[in-house]
Amino acid sequence: MALAVEASARVHGTTSPNPPVGAVVLSADGEVVGTGATRPPGQAHAEVVALAEAGERARGGTAVVTLEPCAHHGRTPPCTEALLAAGVARVVYAHADPNPKAAGGAAVLRAAGVATGHLPTPVEPLRAWLHFARTGRPHVTWKYAATLDGRTAARDGTSRWISSAESRAEVHRMRTTIDAIVVGTGTVRADDPRLTARGTGVTRQPLRVVVGTSELPPGARVLDDEAETLHLRTHDPDAVLAELARRGVVDVLLEGGPTLAGAFARAGRIDRVLAYIAPKLLGDGPTALRGAGVSTITDAVGLVVEQVTMCGPDVRVSAVAAR
Repeated sequence: MALAVEASARVHGTTSPNPPVGAVVLSADGEVVGTGATRPPGQAHAEVVALAEAGERARGGTAVVTLEPCAHHGRTPPCTEALLAAGVARVVYAHADPNPKAAGGAAVLRAAGVATGHLPTPVEPLRAWLHFARTGRPHVTWKYAATLDGRTAARDGTSRWISSAESRAEVHRMRTTIDAIVVGTGTVRADDPRLTARGTGVTRQPLRVVVGTSELPPGARVLDDEAETLHLRTHDPDAVLAELARRGVVDVLLEGGPTLAGAFARAGRIDRVLAYIAPKLLGDGPTALRGAGVSTITDAVGLVVEQVTMCGPDVRVSAVAAR
């Protein structure tokens, strides 16, 4: 399963609106004979790729998959058919498929005499897709950088650089795995960000989404031809997410300023918070969140911290919405 998760991570960001699934095929004597991951939409799913590599060695063996094999005809035939045709004896999956159109693959396999097993395993590349399948909305990660006293910029507005070079490099790697980056028109006017993934080996760029009714400044870097830019003239987070879902966007990185973050928090549309806390003190300046609709401590937005790690000198905190 660990190998299957690694395969899933390698294609994270290239498969939307399909899930980035990883699969490993073992021969009857337990040898790894095939590894695969979902290819871009309209192409082969992970199981098919792994089975093609395994060939006849898959017969009587085991397929280990990060997501329950699909049992429906979409752009491609059901993966259950490919597994049955290959003659595998057992299929183990990490997550049941929450999509009612595709679910039921395990039952189909069992009815055909194939043993199935459920091995619950965290599969980070599937986080956003599982949310999308369950809710119909893109998964939103609000990412911000702040000082230890919670400031995102100094009193004079300067903010480069609060976080470390290591944190910034990690964010650029993250941008290569998500579908869209969302900011507000205020951020575009104030910071003139490029909103692209930079670094060696970058082969794809996320959709750049600017939210707000104001016109974008002529010559703004977000309007260059390095990546596609979508200007949504609304302040409603649900309208933003509905349009992105219509476009097949599954995984969203919210990088806007405190007003936009507050609007998403007020609407209950932040699914994960990713904070990079720098060991610095400013004592004054803007904070990361404004207008979240919280007036008393009992109204505080509840979060569950899932991970705290170091990123260079910064503390990286990942917290998810308490449901």
